[in-house]
Amino acid sequence: MANDYSARHLSVLEGLEAVRKRPGMYIGTTDSRGLMHCLWEIIDNSVDEALGGFGDRIDILLHPDDSVEVRDSGRGIPVDTEPKTGLTGVEVVMTKLHAGGKFGGGSYAASGGLHGVGASVVNALSERMDVWVDRGGKTHHMAFRRGEPGYYKDVATGPMPDAVFEPFVVGSELAVTGKVAKARTGTRIRYWADRQIFNKSATFSYDELVARARQTAFLVPGLELVVRDERNVLEPHEERFRYEGGAKDFVEFVATDAAVTDTWELSGSGAYTETVPVLKANGHLVSEEVARECQVDIALRWGTGYETDTRSFVNIIATPKGGTHLAGFEQGLVKVLRAQIAANARRLKLTGKDGAERIEKDDIMAGLTAVVTVRIPEPQFEGQTKEVLGTGPVRGIVSKVIEQELAAILTSTKRDTKAQASTVLEKVVAEMRARVAARKQKEISRRKNALETSSLPAKLADCRSNDVEQSELFIVEGDSALGTAKLARRSDFQALLPIRGKILNVQKASVTDMLHNAECASIIQVVGAGSGRTFDLEQARYGKIILMTDADVDGAHIRTLLLTLFFRYMRPLVDAGRVFAAVPPLHRIEVSGSARREREYVYTYSEKELQETLRELKRAGRRYKDDIQRYKGLGEMDANQLAETTMDTGKRTLRRITSADAAAAERIFELLMGNDVSPRRDFIVAGAASLDHSRIDT
Repeated sequence: MANDYSARHLSVLEGLEAVRKRPGMYIGTTDSRGLMHCLWEIIDNSVDEALGGFGDRIDILLHPDDSVEVRDSGRGIPVDTEPKTGLTGVEVVMTKLHAGGKFGGGSYAASGGLHGVGASVVNALSERMDVWVDRGGKTHHMAFRRGEPGYYKDVATGPMPDAVFEPFVVGSELAVTGKVAKARTGTRIRYWADRQIFNKSATFSYDELVARARQTAFLVPGLELVVRDERNVLEPHEERFRYEGGAKDFVEFVATDAAVTDTWELSGSGAYTETVPVLKANGHLVSEEVARECQVDIALRWGTGYETDTRSFVNIIATPKGGTHLAGFEQGLVKVLRAQIAANARRLKLTGKDGAERIEKDDIMAGLTAVVTVRIPEPQFEGQTKEVLGTGPVRGIVSKVIEQELAAILTSTKRDTKAQASTVLEKVVAEMRARVAARKQKEISRRKNALETSSLPAKLADCRSNDVEQSELFIVEGDSALGTAKLARRSDFQALLPIRGKILNVQKASVTDMLHNAECASIIQVVGAGSGRTFDLEQARYGKIILMTDADVDGAHIRTLLLTLFFRYMRPLVDAGRVFAAVPPLHRIEVSGSARREREYVYTYSEKELQETLRELKRAGRRYKDDIQRYKGLGEMDANQLAETTMDTGKRTLRRITSADAAAAERIFELLMGNDVSPRRDFIVAGAASLDHSRIDT
């Protein structure tokens, strides 16, 4: 067999055959992500027109028959004949790989497309594609089936992918199907994804589409994008996006925490040279050194939180994995902030041990929301999916713009700007100090063995087990409940940490105040994994963290304060599903015994459940004592009752705290625990009527 291997075994895939054979090379995957990537390719072509100043509206329609349509008001794909191929511009763009107007011919100064394969790849992976172009007072139309041009014999109900298709045999034809005003131009593309290529479960995500449309509207001021979902015929849904403020509006939309600074806009440009192959008139490729210009636009602001949200774009194309532009942004940011902090070391009290600590990138990025956009001709991306920018000189240009523009703001003599700059420097230094403190805490809070001295809080009743997966930490409200819980727990794997009343509201407090608070510091020390950016989930000392508070309004408030602490400073625990809320009962019903039945106790967890249980007992002819016990707190239970209802792993009920929608959770925490009182007051007033007044101790 080895000797039989010859040239006849080699396969040569030409044109769009290669795309259909290896779609993952061009669109990444053939699931929903790949399906959405095809749509982005078509939308980005329309956005490139708007970016060049041609057209101010793009419509995206999701049809009920699983097709999608994109309309724009740009110049329209050229309809005249391309001299080298003898084909119309529409057919060249839609059927030839590496063909288009984005190869340095002057049609686009900056665009998201650079390989000339986007539209043709989508065509190759579509069961059917129809293209209409308005130019020169006429509407031109051409149809394709899996990349092959031809015409469909459609019925009166409209275009369908399974209609009879006749491919062009002798020569292709761009049909004229109507007339339009001479001033009207644009392109309309409708296609049906080929289910021979894509998974049957692959679907267009309306939420992703809306997010992309909103993002594009922010980045191209004045461009209107309309997204309409007609897949539900009875309830079609439409949203429109148009913004005039650009990246500044984008930052203010994205940021969730309270602002420390205004949104600062930094812009500039830089020139560089690049050696690229240039196609000459005789058809030869010749390497030449070409002058390029890079336009940089950045909007950023610092907030009170410690999460970082940095979004980068090249010619309006999102680069989620960064690249040279993002590296230049971070490099310039670190350089400027380090220089400014060094210049203000005395005012910031950076003396002694603090002075020896170096400001790290994470200290500067904490609480930062930024949008970094660059516009360059023919950017070098890593792959067709365009997730990483690889153009080298962009790094230095972006860094230089940051150094010049941000330094000017931080050294400004204007009163408001000077105050904000001072606040930013103080925040960065506070983050550095918090990082150092958290690192030291983590170093001393490792689980100690029997031969070591423990530095854990004296009030911690630790468990004996070293198995993190099995161990549980109960955070208990009050010393009275602690005494009962000690008798009710399984000391081999259940640890207890009492807290005194309501802990600090960390949504309002600074990181330094949080670390100085005794209750918060004890919780972080006992968990043993650090806090904030230094939190290391693998170092957590317990497999479950269980918040055990009274079943009343005060208990709910304390639980909310604790959850705020975990959500803001130990988020990975919540994301991993390792934070729980205990569910202690509200009532105990003593059911009388009989000759055949022993006396038993029934626990209920809400007023509604109590009434339903009493009705069931009456229906069954069971007698119970009218003196139904209502627990005001955990301390009213004896050890057996607490173990049976709340701590025994075989009988208890736990509520897992999740953050499936972290953004929504962040907004709720800000509403309930944040600095802005007005929305919280409105929330309380709106919900006052539904409050069970019997739950308030008055």
